[in-house]
Amino acid sequence: MKPPYDITPEILRWVSSISERIGEANALFLSKPSPQLRKQNQIKTIQSSLQIEGNTLSEEQITAIVDNRRVIGPEKDILEVKNAIAVYENIDTLRMGSEKTFLTAHKTLMTGLMENPGKYRTRGVGVVKGSQVAHLAPPAENVPGLMKDLFRYLKENNELDLIKSCVFHYELEFIHPFLDGNGRMGRLWQTVILKEKYPIFESLPFETLISKTQNDYYLALAESDKSGKSTVFIEYMLQIIDEALCNLLKIHGKPMNSEDRITYFLSFGKNQFTRKEYMEVFWTISTATASRDLKKAVENGILKAEGVGNQTRYSVV
Repeated sequence: MKPPYDITPEILRWVSSISERIGEANALFLSKPSPQLRKQNQIKTIQSSLQIEGNTLSEEQITAIVDNRRVIGPEKDILEVKNAIAVYENIDTLRMGSEKTFLTAHKTLMTGLMENPGKYRTRGVGVVKGSQVAHLAPPAENVPGLMKDLFRYLKENNELDLIKSCVFHYELEFIHPFLDGNGRMGRLWQTVILKEKYPIFESLPFETLISKTQNDYYLALAESDKSGKSTVFIEYMLQIIDEALCNLLKIHGKPMNSEDRITYFLSFGKNQFTRKEYMEVFWTISTATASRDLKKAVENGILKAEGVGNQTRYSVV
């Protein structure tokens, strides 16, 4: 069955705004950031997602762990970060409709932090806030069937991926399929769903905004629980995604110069190419501009050229 939710004017407004921002980001070639920016954004994502769960490590400390430098901090927090790094560095191997890779990701994320990572829970759980039970999850025996239905929804439903990602995130938190790690898996899998349709989301750290509006995050989950549908949570998450894209465009939304274009092109891993192949990526620039870009890269020792005229082939030094 399709998970229950309503399509409200608010949802339609956010979807329209997000679609416009994605188009603008694609036109500025922001969907495949430089390796350095990708690394920075992954660190922000990991720090924010784990901070929501109580992890105390800073971005600087997580950067040190990524660089294999020694860090002083709680052993559990360091292990959480190392596990998260292992997952996010291999996010390309995760498939949104694959329950198998979903369970593998949970195992990697939670190894050493709980018993039986990568396995659905076999006992009842409740989410406690203060002295109150904020959410009583479905019985453990229902979990495998509910998760299969949820993955079936991802693969078979024709709903927009933007909405589908929010629905999955909410339903995962509602089902609470694991004894621990549900929150970080919900946020991770929303990214996995979005990146398959829109590559820009692979390194867009919207978790930072969730961390900053943590009370609103939990309130949206609670209000959706109360209403029996994920509508409020969809509205909240779409607003977060829209703001994350807006921030990206504010910071990086400027036309590329020749160095930016060369760096972006080489991030695709092409070791040899022609000017024509270069222009297939940067289809808005002129032949003369492409030639200047490549000539400058050769002069700077980034590329070497072999051949004459339009038969010239370029390779990475």
